[in-house]
Amino acid sequence: MVRGIRGATTVDRNDAKEIREATQELLRSIMSENLLCTDDLVSAIFTVTPDLNADFPASSAREIGWQLVPLLCSTEIPVPGALPHCIRVLLHVNTARNQTEIRHMFLRDAVILRKDLLDADP
Repeated sequence: MVRGIRGATTVDRNDAKEIREATQELLRSIMSENLLCTDDLVSAIFTVTPDLNADFPASSAREIGWQLVPLLCSTEIPVPGALPHCIRVLLHVNTARNQTEIRHMFLRDAVILRKDLLDADP
Protein backbone atom coordinates (compact mmCIF):
# COMPACT_ATOMS: atom_id res chain seq x y z
CA MET A 1 0.00 0.00 0.00
CA VAL A 2 1.23 3.50 -0.80
CA ARG A 3 0.63 6.12 1.90
CA GLY A 4 1.41 9.80 2.15
CA ILE A 5 3.33 11.24 5.07
CA ARG A 6 3.44 14.97 5.72
CA GLY A 7 6.09 16.93 7.48
CA ALA A 8 7.32 20.48 7.90
CA THR A 9 9.99 22.44 9.68
CA THR A 10 11.36 25.95 9.76
CA VAL A 11 14.69 27.71 9.69
CA ASP A 12 15.72 31.03 11.22
CA ARG A 13 17.07 32.49 8.00
CA ASN A 14 17.63 31.85 4.30
CA ASP A 15 20.91 29.98 4.70
CA ALA A 16 21.94 26.87 2.75
CA LYS A 17 23.45 25.15 5.80
CA GLU A 18 20.35 25.80 7.91
CA ILE A 19 18.07 24.52 5.14
CA ARG A 20 20.16 21.33 4.78
CA GLU A 21 20.28 20.66 8.52
CA ALA A 22 16.56 21.30 9.09
CA THR A 23 15.54 19.23 6.06
CA GLN A 24 17.70 16.30 7.10
CA GLU A 25 16.42 16.47 10.68
CA LEU A 26 12.84 16.39 9.37
CA LEU A 27 13.45 13.48 6.99
CA ARG A 28 15.28 11.43 9.60
CA SER A 29 12.46 12.04 12.08
CA ILE A 30 9.82 10.91 9.60
CA MET A 31 11.81 7.80 8.71
CA SER A 32 12.43 6.89 12.35
CA GLU A 33 8.90 7.55 13.62
CA ASN A 34 7.39 5.51 10.78
CA LEU A 35 9.98 2.70 10.90
CA LEU A 36 10.93 3.25 7.25
CA CYS A 37 14.04 2.53 5.22
CA THR A 38 15.07 4.16 1.96
CA ASP A 39 13.71 1.22 -0.07
CA ASP A 40 10.21 2.06 1.25
CA LEU A 41 10.26 5.51 -0.37
CA VAL A 42 8.27 5.99 -3.58
CA SER A 43 8.82 9.75 -4.06
CA ALA A 44 8.96 13.07 -2.24
CA ILE A 45 7.64 16.53 -3.01
CA PHE A 46 9.29 19.41 -1.17
CA THR A 47 8.01 22.95 -0.99
CA VAL A 48 9.59 26.02 0.53
CA THR A 49 8.14 29.42 1.29
CA PRO A 50 9.16 32.17 -1.17
CA ASP A 51 11.67 33.56 1.34
CA LEU A 52 13.86 30.43 1.07
CA ASN A 53 16.02 30.07 -2.01
CA ALA A 54 19.54 29.38 -0.67
CA ASP A 55 19.33 25.62 -1.32
CA PHE A 56 17.11 22.84 -2.63
CA PRO A 57 15.66 20.56 0.06
CA ALA A 58 16.03 17.68 -2.43
CA SER A 59 19.81 18.14 -2.30
CA SER A 60 19.64 17.55 1.45
CA ALA A 61 17.78 14.30 0.86
CA ARG A 62 20.41 13.16 -1.64
CA GLU A 63 23.11 13.77 0.98
CA ILE A 64 21.46 11.24 3.34
CA GLY A 65 21.22 8.49 0.75
CA TRP A 66 18.09 9.19 -1.25
CA GLN A 67 19.88 8.99 -4.62
CA LEU A 68 17.29 6.71 -6.27
CA VAL A 69 14.17 8.37 -4.86
CA PRO A 70 12.32 10.69 -7.29
CA LEU A 71 12.34 14.16 -5.69
CA LEU A 72 10.70 17.45 -6.65
CA CYS A 73 11.01 20.95 -5.19
CA SER A 74 8.56 23.81 -5.57
CA THR A 75 7.66 27.14 -4.00
CA GLU A 76 4.63 27.48 -1.73
CA ILE A 77 1.81 29.85 -2.61
CA PRO A 78 2.72 33.23 -1.02
CA VAL A 79 -0.39 33.53 1.18
CA PRO A 80 -0.29 36.70 3.30
CA GLY A 81 0.38 35.89 6.95
CA ALA A 82 1.62 32.34 6.24
CA LEU A 83 4.40 30.84 8.34
CA PRO A 84 7.72 32.16 6.98
CA HIS A 85 10.97 30.23 6.42
CA CYS A 86 9.08 26.94 6.15
CA ILE A 87 10.14 23.70 4.45
CA ARG A 88 7.39 21.17 3.78
CA VAL A 89 7.50 17.62 2.45
CA LEU A 90 4.98 15.08 1.23
CA LEU A 91 6.50 11.60 1.17
CA HIS A 92 4.90 8.73 -0.70
CA VAL A 93 5.90 5.46 0.93
CA ASN A 94 5.22 1.74 0.64
CA THR A 95 3.96 0.58 4.02
CA ALA A 96 1.66 -1.95 5.62
CA ARG A 97 0.61 0.65 8.19
CA ASN A 98 -2.95 1.92 8.02
CA GLN A 99 -3.74 5.63 7.81
CA THR A 100 -4.15 6.04 11.57
CA GLU A 101 -0.71 4.52 12.24
CA ILE A 102 1.15 7.05 10.07
CA ARG A 103 3.16 9.58 12.10
CA HIS A 104 3.31 13.01 10.49
CA MET A 105 6.16 15.23 11.71
CA PHE A 106 6.00 18.97 12.29
CA LEU A 107 9.15 20.37 13.87
CA ARG A 108 10.31 23.73 15.20
CA ASP A 109 7.87 26.57 14.45
CA ALA A 110 5.99 24.34 11.99
CA VAL A 111 4.20 22.61 14.89
CA ILE A 112 1.48 25.26 14.50
CA LEU A 113 0.56 24.01 11.03
CA ARG A 114 -1.15 20.73 11.91
CA LYS A 115 -1.66 20.36 15.63
CA ASP A 116 -4.56 18.04 14.83
CA LEU A 117 -2.17 15.51 13.30
CA LEU A 118 0.31 15.73 16.15
CA ASP A 119 -2.28 15.31 18.86
CA ALA A 120 -3.86 12.24 17.26
CA ASP A 121 -3.17 8.89 18.87
CA PRO A 122 -1.48 6.44 16.48
